[in-house]
Amino acid sequence: MFGFPKKKLSGGSRDPEIMIIAQLNARVQPMDRGEYFEEPLDKVLKSEGIGQVTGGGTLLADEPYGIEYSDIEIRVHEASDTVVQKIISALEELGAPKGALLKFEDSDDMRFERLEGMAVFLDGVNLPAEVYETSDVNHVIDSCDKLIEGVGQVQGYWEGSQETALYFYGTSFDEMQTLTADFLATEPLCQNARIEKIA
Repeated sequence: MFGFPKKKLSGGSRDPEIMIIAQLNARVQPMDRGEYFEEPLDKVLKSEGIGQVTGGGTLLADEPYGIEYSDIEIRVHEASDTVVQKIISALEELGAPKGALLKFEDSDDMRFERLEGMAVFLDGVNLPAEVYETSDVNHVIDSCDKLIEGVGQVQGYWEGSQETALYFYGTSFDEMQTLTADFLATEPLCQNARIEKIA
């Protein structure tokens, strides 16, 4: 998504000059990316005197997945081990899942290993008409969010032509799946729902 700059900022500039790309396989909408990741990370970087967030983008995939990953452009004064670990810790606290990467211009990528992801794909076309008329997807989101409280949380969604995907991230895919199983099995809007591990 982002290319590394050919030229660094001038040595006399007070702005951070080293670029790091955080490639997050968190399937969040662009507005949610700013709320969940960019803005709070920017506050951490500035408060620690490390650097700042300077941009972001979202890559859309083909159906049924919708959003493939998001990038956050970070500029720092130095890419020391301490700085890198602070960025990783901050992003993991904000919900960056397993498989997310920090990408550097001159060194190997670093992978995140903490949080797992669960996608619930709701059937958007094959259920009885009355189910769609009388059901609310926000009820499904809120109910699942409460059921996995302490283990994970909802962090995004995507509406396709055939399915609506709900994305949950937490410490254990297996626990999130177990905690939501009974609800998903009995909620009318969740008939034919597919569950996938996405991180």
